[in-house]
Amino acid sequence: MTATETVEYLLGLRRFGVKPGLEAILWLADLAGSPQDGLRFVHVAGTNGKGSTCAMLESIYRGAGLKVGLYTSPHLVRFSERIQVNREPIPDCDLARIASDLRALAEKSRPGADASVTLFEFATAMALMWFLEQRCDVVIWETGLGGRYDATNLVTPLVSAITNIGWDHQAWLGTTLAAIATEKAGIIKAGVPVVTGVDQPEALDVIRACAEVMGARLRVVNTPVDSHIDLGLAGDYQRMNAAIAIAVVEELQPMIPVGGKAVRDGLARVCWFGRFQRIDRPGQTYILDGAHNLPGVQALKMAMGTEYPGRRPALVMAMLVDKDWAEMCSQLARLSERIVLCRLDTCRSADPEELRRACEGADPRGRVEVCHSVKEALQCVASEPLVLVTGSLYLIGEVLPLLGVAIEGGPGDRGLNEWRVTNPVTAGSELSCLPRK
Repeated sequence: MTATETVEYLLGLRRFGVKPGLEAILWLADLAGSPQDGLRFVHVAGTNGKGSTCAMLESIYRGAGLKVGLYTSPHLVRFSERIQVNREPIPDCDLARIASDLRALAEKSRPGADASVTLFEFATAMALMWFLEQRCDVVIWETGLGGRYDATNLVTPLVSAITNIGWDHQAWLGTTLAAIATEKAGIIKAGVPVVTGVDQPEALDVIRACAEVMGARLRVVNTPVDSHIDLGLAGDYQRMNAAIAIAVVEELQPMIPVGGKAVRDGLARVCWFGRFQRIDRPGQTYILDGAHNLPGVQALKMAMGTEYPGRRPALVMAMLVDKDWAEMCSQLARLSERIVLCRLDTCRSADPEELRRACEGADPRGRVEVCHSVKEALQCVASEPLVLVTGSLYLIGEVLPLLGVAIEGGPGDRGLNEWRVTNPVTAGSELSCLPRK
């Protein structure tokens, strides 16, 4: 397949949504020769912060001289961002080659069977093939949705990490913190140490129970790293993510030794777009933060209060309809006297007029405007000295090229972030650590 044909094929897989379960990914991996068996993983789950924690771990191990694979989702601009080696996205030609090879293997094994494989399952198998081909020393492996039924859960890592538990994806993961924790704790494997920053008693109790059943040593991180440690990512909330990353490195020392300087340098150099990212332009400062759920919004509000005390930024905002957008608007509207709302280039975009009503209900004194596009929204705030862009990672993905920070994605790249869950499981129905039948 060519690069264009690859994108068209991957776009076709979107119609199968996200199907909880490991059958398809295990089948694909088996066809590819079980590449996961030749790799070493750090598996990271959590409601928020898992991407930043993964970026920190990648930066530390790469700085220590290792060849590091990084698998994350969603992508911001280009699909190839999801599959990186030493922070270099997989080249289009190699993405097309691996996709073609995997598709051929699937069609040969069961003609037409690949037509029911989801995009995320196919991408996960491609990532495994690329990381093995590149002979990665370690792979930083982020879950997609949940944990126990997530396609990434086919691996047995060296260490598992659960950053935190919060309210997100309740329709699929459960409506209590304990239920959500059960899904996240599904990544815990027998005898594999697990690190967590979870602090809510009901969620932590679930993780403790799973770790005990699986004979996995549990390390609870409850203190952020001190301010004397430099972080490449702004926001005090990143200090807890850094503490989790350091704990993971310490757990791995017997297998992958890393010096203290490599840890400090890796944390100082880490770069992760869209997480309280600052972009300075003549006379203007933009803060881009992909806060897309209530815990993320709370963290953003605290960071703004710390980094910009007393400042009232202009707010550019767009959200997804399947998020708790009304409460998010209520929380964020109080940060600004001027709010510019827009529609995202996705069928999952919330209606800006409904966002307007939520914002005005939270702060009737605020000035709220609606624009037809993200580009128009940025033009509206072109003279504002401080601009906060938030509400969705999809919004960040559209803004970055417009600010000249990233190259615009190719045809179909944005569409490859579209997904829906098919056949959702009964979340939290059993302890995720119990053996699968």
